[in-house]
Amino acid sequence: MEPDPSKEDTSNEEVTFKSLGVVDVLCEACEQLKWKSPTAIQKEAIPVALQGRDIIGLAETGSGKTAAFAIPVLQALLKTPQRLFALVLTPTRELAFQIAEQFEALGSVIGVKTVVIVGGMDMMTQSLTLSKKPHIIIATPGRLVDHLENTKGFNLKALKFLIMDEADRILDMDFEQEVDKILKSIPRERNTYLYSATMTQKVQKLQRASLSEPVKVEVSTKYQTVEKLQQYYLFMPLKHKDVYLVHILNELPGDSVMVFCATCANTQRTAFLLRNLGFTAIPLHGKLGQAKRLGALQKFKGKTRSILIATDVASRGLDIPHVDVVINFDIPSNSKDYVHRVGRTARAGRGGKSITFVTQGLDIPHVDVVINFDIPSNSKDYVHRVGRTARAGRGESLTGTVDVLQKPQLFANKEMKELEGKDKKRRRKHSDDERDDTEESKGVKNRFKKKKLKHK
Repeated sequence: MEPDPSKEDTSNEEVTFKSLGVVDVLCEACEQLKWKSPTAIQKEAIPVALQGRDIIGLAETGSGKTAAFAIPVLQALLKTPQRLFALVLTPTRELAFQIAEQFEALGSVIGVKTVVIVGGMDMMTQSLTLSKKPHIIIATPGRLVDHLENTKGFNLKALKFLIMDEADRILDMDFEQEVDKILKSIPRERNTYLYSATMTQKVQKLQRASLSEPVKVEVSTKYQTVEKLQQYYLFMPLKHKDVYLVHILNELPGDSVMVFCATCANTQRTAFLLRNLGFTAIPLHGKLGQAKRLGALQKFKGKTRSILIATDVASRGLDIPHVDVVINFDIPSNSKDYVHRVGRTARAGRGGKSITFVTQGLDIPHVDVVINFDIPSNSKDYVHRVGRTARAGRGESLTGTVDVLQKPQLFANKEMKELEGKDKKRRRKHSDDERDDTEESKGVKNRFKKKKLKHK
């Protein structure tokens, strides 16, 4: 007797976007984007969101969080078409533009209009765009508050959805006051999605203030890197960091590489150095103008530049599929930043490598905390390990690289001095709206202003 097909076990059936409740037109959009099946966070979050519930979502970097909130928002928009339908808050300009790209790609078949409202762009041009009442606004908190307070006729009183992406980073950058103002400007009757890599005390406080009976969607309980990421660390003397960087890049011809530095100045200096050596490197940091920052990202995404030298402004959320290697030229300040940095590679099931440079002194105890590697506590042991590394076939090539680097390093330092001179002149003309995110957040500036007022 043959089994009844209707009674067969369907527990092993492959989960698809359609089986999650996504409508056909959006399923087709997912197919066009070559999203074969939902990621773990999408499997958990989309069905709950389609039921109309508020969501607090916790997932590791590179997990597909953007689509997890974009698909339910677009499906709700299809049911009840309305202008100024949803607001997405992000910590950085680059992430805002990337989220807009995903909304436009998913919503192109249904004619969705999006706008990005971030600092560094002309307020009047943005005001004109807002007057056309797009469906989706993606914004950094500081600039959105500027428009809510100063743009005539603009309000969010009819808003249906609020999404806060990378909420922990938004709050780490001291945007609490701006977020509070935004929450007071939008309806209480709305759907709210709060996505964060970690559940900090500040995020818990924001959850209580902004969400109503939320469903917690947690894909990864441990803050961790993905399985397919190969992680390495490399000991070296501090004075030879440039040497090791150039040596490694020469060993990776054709690979797409992201190099993370701790400061804007070191990012720019390293970019100058690599350019002087003939590498196709481009910098990305908070002191660059918005047009240059977007240009750098597009050149790297378009593969016309193979090396992106960046601060942590590029460590969160940015999805650049072809990154092969991440190099931590400077060790990040904490394990969260480390996970976000190395999360730029090995995304969406692909493989990747990360290499962390460890130097003498403060780096040794610090990297043990950040990355949980077994670092030698004895400095002599450290020196011996460095010696063994050099003797293991690298000594001669590194010595040659030291000689080659002398002139390019001098040129890079000279270019930095010239740039610093230009920056001093530019600062006198620089308006506040150029720096409402990343390394120079508006919240921090406002607090300093208040302290100065108190001393008067």
